[in-house]
Amino acid sequence: MVKDKYITIPQLAKILGMSRIAVYKKVKKGQIKAVKIGRSYVISQKYITNILGKELNEKDKKEIDEAVKKTVKEYGELLKLLGKE
Repeated sequence: MVKDKYITIPQLAKILGMSRIAVYKKVKKGQIKAVKIGRSYVISQKYITNILGKELNEKDKKEIDEAVKKTVKEYGELLKLLGKE
């Protein structure tokens, strides 16, 4: 069995350069995936790689592609004008 390595909210806050309260709020909102163990939350090392942008999964790539397409569709002409400046 492969064991995931976990870090705590204060450790993640230090890595991200945020307050632990801000990280905790993101966990409570579901913006950061965490597991509650007892009274504490822990975050998987695998997920931290995604947070830091070192690894994108297919879902993340698809979401980024859709956002780019939407932006180009909505602001394409403006982007062309800005590119000429």
